Amino acid sequence: MTSTDVPRTAATAGAGRHETAQRLLDSSAMLSYDPATEVDWETPLDKNFHGASPEWSTLYGTSYWAEMSTEQQKELTRQEAASVASTGIWFEMILQQMVLRDFYAKDPTDPAFQWALTEIADECRHSIMFARGAEKLGAPPYRPRRLAVELGRVFKATAGGEAAYAAILVAEEVLDVMQRDWMRDERVVPFVRTINNIHVVEESRHMKFAREETREQLEGAGFVRRRINALVIAIASYFIVSSMINRDVYKNAGLDTKRALREAKANEHHKAMMRSSCAGLMEFLGSCGLLTRPALVFYKRANLI
Repeated sequence: MTSTDVPRTAATAGAGRHETAQRLLDSSAMLSYDPATEVDWETPLDKNFHGASPEWSTLYGTSYWAEMSTEQQKELTRQEAASVASTGIWFEMILQQMVLRDFYAKDPTDPAFQWALTEIADECRHSIMFARGAEKLGAPPYRPRRLAVELGRVFKATAGGEAAYAAILVAEEVLDVMQRDWMRDERVVPFVRTINNIHVVEESRHMKFAREETREQLEGAGFVRRRINALVIAIASYFIVSSMINRDVYKNAGLDTKRALREAKANEHHKAMMRSSCAGLMEFLGSCGLLTRPALVFYKRANLI
């Protein structure tokens, strides 16, 4: 490689990033939603529907699920959907702060800068949408356990580069797969299907940007940096995924919490659903050199691989 090759390579990468950001801005201008008007907030909750596809319930396929009445099953999926939404709000707040830090004092005429602000605006609307959705499902405000909250506080203040964008990607991709099922499932209450459709459409742009940023941030990354951040991303992923279903959902669905937790922990069906949903994500992380042996420990604990 000659010295003149490096500027051309950097210029090519910069041009690709510029074009990607501009395409995302154009897409956002053509297809974005206002949840305040798109979602039916006025119609009372119809408890004849599930809150999520039952196959995604943590208890689906267990002996406890078989013993539950249809009404209990539907209530559990509503509580679980609200818990997932609450976790989404928590991580979207982390995401917004990381993106703002990354683009602080950068060129505002750059389409990537403008896309970053567009993404933050999307996430603000999504968080409000999730909050209203959880409330309408009749759920209390679910929050991650204290350790996850405090680690998230550190992560949002310090994570940068590929650690930030790959962690963003993990959270978005895991939600994306399950919500694609929910939005097409006629057993799910209509307003939740609308929420999921909005989130899937708009998050597809966010995931595209996160993948591009992860690849770019890894350009020229050394062996040590790559291995350290691979572990950081895996740990963050573990806490994100393990926080999705709050243990209180079982109590609020009228179930025996201890038994529900025990059977959910051993539920091979749910573990298989999580693994299959993350196949594409794991392939991407592997292609970036981020599936190191220490990282795999946490992905396996989170049933992502």
